[in-house]
Amino acid sequence: MTGPTTPGGSSTSWRSPTSPDIRVKAAIRSAEHGSILLIPREGGYLVRLYVDLGDVRAADRERVRSMSAEEVVERARRVLHPYSLEVRETVWFSVYEVAQRIADRFDDGADDAGEDPRPPRVFIAGDACHTHSAKAGQGMNVSMQDAFNLGWKLASVLGGRSAATLLQTYDAERRPVAQQLIDFDKEWSTMLAGSPTREAPGPGGRSRDDLLATYFTQQGRYTAGVATRYPAGALVGGGEHQHLATGFEVGTRFHSAPVTRLADARRVHLGHAARADGRWRLYLFADRARLAWDAALTWLAEDPASPVVRHRRADDDVDAVLDVRGILPCSSHEVELADLPALLRPRTGALGLVDLEKCFTATTTPAAAAGGEVDVFDLRGVDRDEGAMVLVRPDQHVAQVLPLTGTRELSAFLAGVLLDAGAQEPLTRR
Repeated sequence: MTGPTTPGGSSTSWRSPTSPDIRVKAAIRSAEHGSILLIPREGGYLVRLYVDLGDVRAADRERVRSMSAEEVVERARRVLHPYSLEVRETVWFSVYEVAQRIADRFDDGADDAGEDPRPPRVFIAGDACHTHSAKAGQGMNVSMQDAFNLGWKLASVLGGRSAATLLQTYDAERRPVAQQLIDFDKEWSTMLAGSPTREAPGPGGRSRDDLLATYFTQQGRYTAGVATRYPAGALVGGGEHQHLATGFEVGTRFHSAPVTRLADARRVHLGHAARADGRWRLYLFADRARLAWDAALTWLAEDPASPVVRHRRADDDVDAVLDVRGILPCSSHEVELADLPALLRPRTGALGLVDLEKCFTATTTPAAAAGGEVDVFDLRGVDRDEGAMVLVRPDQHVAQVLPLTGTRELSAFLAGVLLDAGAQEPLTRR
């Protein structure tokens, strides 16, 4: 169980017959005694309390750090008054002082002036390069995102599929994310620590409680891991064709939606087709006439400029580098599996078995707002007439949205990341 915040807190099992409801995540602030961030845990009785103990001066730092669990619970009772708090068991407890820090660099590569062009060879991630309060719920989340971002790039370089310059993008992408989180955390911690009766209106004349509610919602996006948006660069396109699939925002995490797998008519989530295996994904959403869709699949399978052909070694499966998936805007009853282009029925693996799970059809879902039915095309704003190509990185961030006719753009983009098959050599063989 991870630790509490500024500078103390506990995870406890409690029972309270009255509001606030411990089963609901909440920020609770008192006029005189500070604040509590309440996080419900498993089972309906366990709850984590982040209890703010106020500013810590040098003269009383040791006293605060030596506070007992009972003393912190007593502070929580004062915050919650006139409601009562009865603690039956303290499962975990700690006191610490919040500090927001970020390293100058996350690797040993080129400095900001570019005087050392050598690709980096030493990397740091997680708490080694950024620390902040636990109130944003990001200690473990951002650390794992750091590792995922670095991991697939290391694997691609070590496997000989990409040049070592790919590793320069780790610091370029992750350090701004950490800085944004720390800036947010400072504002978030300040808001939680403030007294609701002594504060002037916030920016735009909004009340502090209104701003707190907005930040509370934003904090949930951080916790869910969907707040990060990488800017345009070597691994993210400019989004010139974003209108073709508005719900798959370039630079953000791929936003899944329900579909029907054609082979067995089973309802699945499109995002679950992805595995953490270092491969790129290309989702082809068909146009209404399916002409551009069929042409794109034929080009991908046969053209020497296709990334499927260009970056695949002779002993690779057809989908070893780029895993292509097709999505049709119709019912599974309207399509014959045998009629699909060969690229969506590839033979893979040691036994050369046919992979039948590459194609999906639209699954209708009740639309609460409209009272009708919607599918993945509606949910993610995919143009039904033109269709779209959605290219997704190995870390599940959308790299680019392109028209089905944008084969040249697709080839150029991936050629900037992946080496041609003839130039690929795993580092273990060098």
